[in-house]
Amino acid sequence: MDIRPILSTLRRHKTAAALIVLEIALTCAIVCNALFLVSQRIEKISLPSGLAEKELVMVNVGGIGRQVDAMARTREDLAALRAIPGVTQVTTVNQLPFRRNSNSSGLSHSADQEESSVNVAMYAVGENGLATLGLNLTSGRDFQASEYIALDDVMSRKTKDVAVPILLNQATAQRLEPRGTALGKTYYMGDQAMHVVGIVEALATPVGWDGNRTMSIILPGRTAFGEGVYLLRTSPERRQDVLKAALAALERNDPNRLVREKLTYEEQRNDYFKNDRAMVGLLVTVCIALLVVTALGIVGLASFWVQQRSRQIGIRRALGATRGQILRYFQTENFLLATVGIVLGMLAAYAINLALMSTYELPRLPLLYLPIGAVLLWVLGQIAVFGPARRAAAVPPAVATRG
Repeated sequence: MDIRPILSTLRRHKTAAALIVLEIALTCAIVCNALFLVSQRIEKISLPSGLAEKELVMVNVGGIGRQVDAMARTREDLAALRAIPGVTQVTTVNQLPFRRNSNSSGLSHSADQEESSVNVAMYAVGENGLATLGLNLTSGRDFQASEYIALDDVMSRKTKDVAVPILLNQATAQRLEPRGTALGKTYYMGDQAMHVVGIVEALATPVGWDGNRTMSIILPGRTAFGEGVYLLRTSPERRQDVLKAALAALERNDPNRLVREKLTYEEQRNDYFKNDRAMVGLLVTVCIALLVVTALGIVGLASFWVQQRSRQIGIRRALGATRGQILRYFQTENFLLATVGIVLGMLAAYAINLALMSTYELPRLPLLYLPIGAVLLWVLGQIAVFGPARRAAAVPPAVATRG
């Protein structure tokens, strides 16, 4: 189709054409960045923890009198929790993936290394830790009963004369040894030697989304109640019953303690990501609203032009133009306007992304999102203009004879 008549018509309606181009450009810029942010949030929400999430119940208690031996009370609690019907495993853990704080440290290849080789989240689990968490051991072995020690002893360097056995997750092992295996090797946390006895498949960090979000290690470190959480594993359908029974068992052991947390791990994860889900909903709503407004703008402008050009369309029909040609005329006109708007929108999208990168430390907008936004707006434009274009194609040749 010859586009010169279209360009000539657009030059006579510069203001209306410029407004629709500006609207398309703004929509393209915002939608491209919004889709990218949505994908980032969804990736964050979908990050695997590595745990048996649907089978875990967690209880955190505190408030201890000076006369009470915390570790002795913890052993009593663990025995009572194991006796609950439906409980398959119980352990203590200092932290869990997807929580508001994190215990982390640097891991190095040698004790005198100035900078750490990798920053890792440091998990300390009691007996039966791996079985309770549901972690998949890919190589090596689990901790032996004689290897469990008090976490305080590790942190205070009372164990610096011996190597503490640790487990690495796969991501940390690959970072430390990209061309070999970390299994059986010794690394250092400051001057504390750490000997790798096993590697698990996946274990996310507590904060879940930072530069080292997948780098984690596990120590055989016992923690007393108040220093971590009791973690119980059971079947998914029995979680609420087990949670109630666990609270009752802990209260029988010491009714004066304060219950800080009592929830399933799924509830913990959902609470951690609730703001991200809300942001996804907000961004999707903004995108839909912008697309609807843009579509209405295209429909309104096309309808106005059809009304203004009724006599011109009738003349073309009288000269032999078919309905299909009239329909293609308006669709081509809209395609040209959308293309100009999309090109400007892509430039604006890149500029907005640069601003977001400098202000919020977001990653660079992948080029993939630009053609996605372009195709979305092209399709939207063609759908929006189709109705007015059909009405234009239905204009009879007799209109050309009217004054």
